[in-house]
Amino acid sequence: MSEEKETLEKIHRIAEQEFLEKGFTGASLRNIVKEAGVTTGAFYGYYRSKDELFEALVKPHADYIMNYFVKVQNEFSDLSKEDQIAKMSGYNLTFLNDMLEYSYSHLTGMKILLTAATGTKYENMIHEMVEIEIESTHNFMKVMGQMGYKAKPLNPYFEHIMVSGMFTSYFELIIHDVPYEQAKDCISEMSKFNSAGWAACMGMEWL
Repeated sequence: MSEEKETLEKIHRIAEQEFLEKGFTGASLRNIVKEAGVTTGAFYGYYRSKDELFEALVKPHADYIMNYFVKVQNEFSDLSKEDQIAKMSGYNLTFLNDMLEYSYSHLTGMKILLTAATGTKYENMIHEMVEIEIESTHNFMKVMGQMGYKAKPLNPYFEHIMVSGMFTSYFELIIHDVPYEQAKDCISEMSKFNSAGWAACMGMEWL
């Protein structure tokens, strides 16, 4: 490994700890540079700012999560109406399990993204996922109507709170270092809980 690459990796290790402990806004670039044993000038040969360093650590994970999430939503909407109704719960569980595996394979980066992003462009990632999920839910309700099923409209405030809670509860597994196998069990139970809850609230007990 080249000296330049070793230095960059050391900067990343120090920065990861700084961001995890203090968040983006509280993290000190001066501390990172000092602990990494490089000069400020040398650091600026890699990154122009603390923002750019933070982005280098979390962007691959944020991009993966959002791109995969959108891909799953699009694949589901491309199913036939019959398959959408039959496979709705299964699609949700598959997505959550895939995200869990990715998150535990990139645990440090994901924890930084989820706990330290306030003050960066990544702080609203969960909110963005919530908005996409709500739109997909409304599209699914239209499909049900086309198939002759009736679904009760939801209070938009209630809907937003519940979808936010669904994503937050999933990401809590990562934030709190729940052991992987236990996290998988939690995902399974959460999927059952959410599916049954939505069905009851929307009058869809037949799902």
